[in-house]
Formats: sequence, C-alpha cells, structure tokens
Amino acid sequence: MTADGTDEPPGIDEPPWLDETEQAVWRQYISVMRLLPDRLSASLSRSHGLTLIDYEVLARLSEAPLRRMRMTELAEGALLSKSRLSHQISRMEKDGWVRREPCETDGRGFFAVLTDQGWDKLLAAVPLHVRDVREAFVTPLSREQLVALGDALDVIGKGLEQGRG
Repeated sequence: MTADGTDEPPGIDEPPWLDETEQAVWRQYISVMRLLPDRLSASLSRSHGLTLIDYEVLARLSEAPLRRMRMTELAEGALLSKSRLSHQISRMEKDGWVRREPCETDGRGFFAVLTDQGWDKLLAAVPLHVRDVREAFVTPLSREQLVALGDALDVIGKGLEQGRG
C-alpha cells in the first residue's frame, strides 16, 4: 500500500474510464469485428474452399499490374506480418493459386504472382463474397449510416497508421 492509502504505485494515474455509451459502442464493435470475418470466411470456405485471407490475397494480386506484387507490399496491404504472408503464400502455392518469382532488382526480394488457376478461383468466389458483404455489412445500413461509418473508420484508421510509423 502506498503512502496515500492506495494499492497503485506512485505516478500511475487513473485511466479515463469509458462512459456507458462509449462502452456499449466499443463492445458492439468488438462483436462485429469478430463475427463478420468469421461469417465471410465460413461462407467462402463452405462454397469455394477459401479463407477470407486467401480471398484478400487473391483479390489484391488480381488488382495489381501483371497480377503480381512484391511480398513486402502485399504483406502491408493485407495487414499480415511478413512471416504470416510467407506461410500463406506457401500454402497457396501448393494449391496452385499463386507462385513466387524472384525480384530482378533485389536478390532477396520476391513477387507473389496470381496464377491462372488462382484467377479462376477468385472469379468463381467473387459473386458469393460480394453478396455476403452486401447482405451482412452494406444492406443493414442506410446510405447516410454507411457514409458516416466510412468517415469514422477513416479517422480511426489514420490514427492507427500514425501509431505504426
């Protein structure tokens, strides 16, 4: 016990506790953050043998010039650690969806390249995934709510990006 009668060490301030509204919104966000990816991944897995991360990697590669990206750039965009992406790409290589190519200008760097088989896998899954995203995420909201959510997520995301620097 400290001199002032508390159990806290000196210099530790009481945190600014969340009020009822803040706590409720935070808990709602945590629930959605867990439930939505699980639902989308389960649907992709059941219908196409893909995880949500598989889909994300395939989609990012499909949008890249020549359907290829540097592994480091892909890891950053998909919010995966370099080692997690490396394991992910290894698994996807075994399935024939991607291949690695060495970087001509950097002897240690590699590109992830979307194969024709990966392209076909993605194209088959897109309609289901878009329908699921619309049903679970877009349709429950009015246009104004969707725009407000986008604005709020942008503010939060920018704050988190600054913290990563």
